[in-house]
Amino acid sequence: MTYVDEAFAKLRSQLEITKTESDLAARRHRAIRDHVSSHWDLEDDFLTGSYRRHTKTKKLKDVDIFVVVRRSGEQGHLRDLGPRALLEELKMLLDEKYDSVTIDRMACTIDFGSEEILSFDVVPAFKRKTGGYEIPDTSSGWIATNPKRHHEMTTEKNAACDQKFVPFVKMVKGANRELGEPVDPSFLLEVMALELVTSPFGRYQDEIVWFLATAADEFDRAWPDPAGIGPDVNTMSERDRRTASTAFQEAQQIAERAVWMEDNGQEKAAVEEWRRLFDWRMPRP
Repeated sequence: MTYVDEAFAKLRSQLEITKTESDLAARRHRAIRDHVSSHWDLEDDFLTGSYRRHTKTKKLKDVDIFVVVRRSGEQGHLRDLGPRALLEELKMLLDEKYDSVTIDRMACTIDFGSEEILSFDVVPAFKRKTGGYEIPDTSSGWIATNPKRHHEMTTEKNAACDQKFVPFVKMVKGANRELGEPVDPSFLLEVMALELVTSPFGRYQDEIVWFLATAADEFDRAWPDPAGIGPDVNTMSERDRRTASTAFQEAQQIAERAVWMEDNGQEKAAVEEWRRLFDWRMPRP
């Protein structure tokens, strides 16, 4: 293993959720789910989003919890009152146990402050007869989604890429954070990677260069929900798409220089160049 390979191995390890973080997140999400299920008639409750797909980057923020309300149950009437009313009812319930609860577009966010496990998004949902779920969106009404299918697709792609796809997505997300998060939502990067990354999967160095170059040219197109039922994932404005493209082009140049340095025997210099994209996420070997 080369010096650069060791650095990427450390990067991969650094991006993993530790047992301590996982245990704390588990205690908290179970307490939240128990609190809601003990007061509301639910069909199901489960973790979803990037935390469930194992593509969440640290620090842990906005861990997603789905609470699926039974349509025929006591809270089923909230579906007819609209997204805002549903979220306000959920907020009142969460306020009974938690000090800092706010309503976001599609969820109630419980904020734990400046800790490693920063916040949880509790998303109320209803099952759709044709599959998947519908969730509230205070901006556009109800939207369809299927997070379980998203998880299945990520798992399938990870297996096809020799278990390297999920770490790769974390690396790309980490670089996006270091760049100031020009790509928002970060889920867009996962959706793009599902299509753009192919197997056999090569070295992380080469795959990152290729992805940055390809993605920079693809922000101006629509990126549909991979589950086939939700809205377009690329919700960025034209201006934000141009900003993201420029940022990824600049990141591509950094990555290409790093690969050139490695190919020419300047491995320590190559790692320092990669650290411009990953900073503390990539410890030196």
